[in-house]
Amino acid sequence: MDSYLVTGAAGFIGYHLCEALLAKGHCVLGVDNLSDYYDTQLKENRLNQLRNHPQFLFLRLDLSDRDAVARLFGDARFDAVFHLAAQAGVRYSLVNPHAYVDCNLTAFVNILEGCRRSRVSHLIYASSSSVYGLNQKLPFSVDDPVDQPVSLYAATKRANELLAFTYGHLYGLRTTGLRFFTVYGPWGRPDMAVHKFTQAILADEPIDLFNHGRMQRDFTYVDDAVAGIVQAARRPVASNGDASHPAGSRLYNIGSNRPVELYELVSTLETCLGVEAKLRFLPMQPGDVLDTYADIESSKRDFNYRPRVTLRQGLDRFAEWYRGYYGMAGKVTRSAAALS
Repeated sequence: MDSYLVTGAAGFIGYHLCEALLAKGHCVLGVDNLSDYYDTQLKENRLNQLRNHPQFLFLRLDLSDRDAVARLFGDARFDAVFHLAAQAGVRYSLVNPHAYVDCNLTAFVNILEGCRRSRVSHLIYASSSSVYGLNQKLPFSVDDPVDQPVSLYAATKRANELLAFTYGHLYGLRTTGLRFFTVYGPWGRPDMAVHKFTQAILADEPIDLFNHGRMQRDFTYVDDAVAGIVQAARRPVASNGDASHPAGSRLYNIGSNRPVELYELVSTLETCLGVEAKLRFLPMQPGDVLDTYADIESSKRDFNYRPRVTLRQGLDRFAEWYRGYYGMAGKVTRSAAALS
């Protein structure tokens, strides 16, 4: 029976990863600082689902606390570490940059040091499609240069990748960074587009579509993302590296490989919810990128990553969860059949 550390366990992807690992019979220690960046009750309710598992243990911890993280690794041994904790959000980084330094840089170095000192065999960590920044070539490949981030959030995620490479080079720490592309699904973050659009549609409020709805996103259903994480964890690169993954460090895209315009996203949500949306078209916002589109060929080749859930399937599942969680079913005023 393997034992894993999952940071950001009360977060969206972290919660689903814990569920998947526990379902396979593993022991999971989940840590999270339960920040108030968004609704902490949603985080508590995710944790309440996990606490039903006898092999799950939760520890509230600020990963930017160097001594606390050192004690964490000193008290336990992990077969692998999944580091998903981070200060998320592109636009919030314009308001509170220090949160990104503490949560995404200081905390990441603390995790690297913990893994190094306790000889963790494999660190799998969350990067982001945001690192591609001003890149114009589509789809985005992990072989592309990524030296033009357009937000502090993106810059911290790229810094994580460089730090992981350095620890691989200096200490032989095997690391896998996963560049996630707009993950959505049940228990999703309320600051993400799918959640915000659903809330607005059901409340009969206008949806803000930036760049007049002509932005494309590679939406990735959370079950597909978690399957990619688990599959990547099974294939750690050799600690001495190889020609394509030097210094025991590697990077992969986790996306659907099917970019969708925001206008199409709203249209599909209308069908799933049976409610017509009100739209407000606005110009581009600072820190946003125009399009995201994942090249997943290396993920397919190296660990057979194959996203299976279509946008319609994923949004149907999200809509069902949203209505149940928030008790919004009574606000649906039109049948889905009328819009299909």
